[in-house]
Amino acid sequence: MISVLAQERLLGGALGSVLAGVVVFEQRKCIYKSIADNQCQMDSQSLKTEPIFGKKSGSEFAHLWNRTVDKTLGPVIAALSSRGW
Repeated sequence: MISVLAQERLLGGALGSVLAGVVVFEQRKCIYKSIADNQCQMDSQSLKTEPIFGKKSGSEFAHLWNRTVDKTLGPVIAALSSRGW
């Protein structure tokens, strides 16, 4: 038979796990409800969304992103290449 101290620890762990499960379940329920409410509001308002990056198309933004990454990481890649990586 296990000691009283071990029994108390097991009981505390089990009750703590149950309490944490209940809290997580209730929080998820509230989050899903708020998401559903927001989607209903957005559907009813029929707002016209503007592009995040203005009038630039996605390919132009991708090209700009790639150039920036190349300029930023170019010296690192050159250093690693010279060392034979």
